[in-house]
Amino acid sequence: MNVLKIREKLRSFYIEDNHYGDLASGIFDSDARGTATLIAKSDGIFCGGLIIEEGFRLTGDKVTVELFAADGTEIRNGDEIARIRGNVRSILTSERIVLNLVQRMSGIATMTKRLNDITAGTEATVIDTRKTTPGLGMFEKYAVTAGGGKNHRRTLNDGIMLKDNHISFMGSMTRAVERAREIRGPMDRIEVEIEDARMLEAAITNKVDIIMFDNCSPEWIKTHIGKVPDTISTEASGGITEDTLRAYAESGVDYISIGALFHQQQALDFSLKVVY
Repeated sequence: MNVLKIREKLRSFYIEDNHYGDLASGIFDSDARGTATLIAKSDGIFCGGLIIEEGFRLTGDKVTVELFAADGTEIRNGDEIARIRGNVRSILTSERIVLNLVQRMSGIATMTKRLNDITAGTEATVIDTRKTTPGLGMFEKYAVTAGGGKNHRRTLNDGIMLKDNHISFMGSMTRAVERAREIRGPMDRIEVEIEDARMLEAAITNKVDIIMFDNCSPEWIKTHIGKVPDTISTEASGGITEDTLRAYAESGVDYISIGALFHQQQALDFSLKVVY
């Protein structure tokens, strides 16, 4: 992650949460100092070390952070993740912003690891989608990588993905792909979403870079994927769950994109406690 972008985001979150200052923390003298520990209250995969380091220093440099867990490592309920020392007001004012982000990121990393374990032994790679929470995409997509997954497009500039609406507005897949080739740069790949055999044939004929099997059953994909030449990568997407993931992984696709990583994951629980 870009540390400058992280600082910018954290500042905006802090301002949103502290328009008029933190009244409760105002009970402490401005030079009061203390120590707190960040404790895991769930088993899972940790993600967010940089958020802890930068978040607690948000209002100044009078806070030091000692991390005991690295991103992508397994943690257990009761593990001490970090120890924070310094200005009490800074620690308390930043606490909720840091915890909210670390809990969400660790939840995503944990779910990604679980899905990766399901696909073990196959050639399929679990990837995310662009169904990120507005404003949090950088954090959420990083969390996927911490859990062992890969990122699909990070922004609209990462490749040219022609979905059903692009094709419908353009009038045909052929015309859409032709226009995409006119505007793409030398490093931009073209991906086309297909839903049936006719669209699959069109995508192959147009020699796109990636074919996405959208809302196709794993059985249907397994039956038709042999038509796709080795020069074209394949992806399965659309309503894929933990229960169906293994079947999709065994269908022969290269990638499986799962939006549930962002909208159905459960946050990992953490707590900040004062050290006396």
